[in-house]
Amino acid sequence: LDTGLSRNGIAPEEWRRVFERAKYHEGDGAVVVEGIFSHLAGAGPQADLAAHVLFEEGIAHARDAGLNPSIIHIAATSTALTSTSMRYNMVRIGIGAYGVSPDDTTPVADLGLTPVMTVRSRVAAVRKVPAGVGVSYEYAYVTPQATTLALVPLGYAEGIPRSASNVAPVNVAGQVRTISGRVAMDQFIVDMGSEWVTVGDPVVVFGDPKRGHPSASDFARACGTIGYEIVTRMGGRCVRVYVEL
Repeated sequence: LDTGLSRNGIAPEEWRRVFERAKYHEGDGAVVVEGIFSHLAGAGPQADLAAHVLFEEGIAHARDAGLNPSIIHIAATSTALTSTSMRYNMVRIGIGAYGVSPDDTTPVADLGLTPVMTVRSRVAAVRKVPAGVGVSYEYAYVTPQATTLALVPLGYAEGIPRSASNVAPVNVAGQVRTISGRVAMDQFIVDMGSEWVTVGDPVVVFGDPKRGHPSASDFARACGTIGYEIVTRMGGRCVRVYVEL
């Protein structure tokens, strides 16, 4: 049922006709109506409440038409965690399955979630440069002092957004630093300052904050986006290794 997202589902003015048609076809054995659901727009508490009220009306109309769906759901991760009245008898845990905060502001530990995705790489090259050296395309970053630059072989072809340039945190050799300069197709650079770094040192783009790694939400906020996009945009060039938690 469309309850305000205006994306998919049956429009309210069509509910009665569709429910009656569904009941008719249940009678002749053509279909079985097992469930009824909707999706919230997340436009704020009042908008979600209005959608919930409309959904309740839709459920009532369906039952008036003689339908008796056994599965009813409207809550995704955020609502499932915060609203008992909207849990019904099923919830849809999407971003929560990744262990990522649905609002990118509440720490995952406060929600009882554990991040299950870590994006790792290793330092591919190291070079020492003087002050005033341009770094990566367009020289969007210029070294403020003599420093050490670490090259990480990940870029937007792997799923690192170009908007991470000059703003996103990464953990390099145990130190949280900021990507320096433009993210390229398959690499980015990190100014390590006076920190010691060598080829082969571990890099964590995002992972579990309990381990000192930037979270997907940390990375997302820096890029001006949401954790959902960060964890789902990592592409097929990344090798996926599944481990027991």
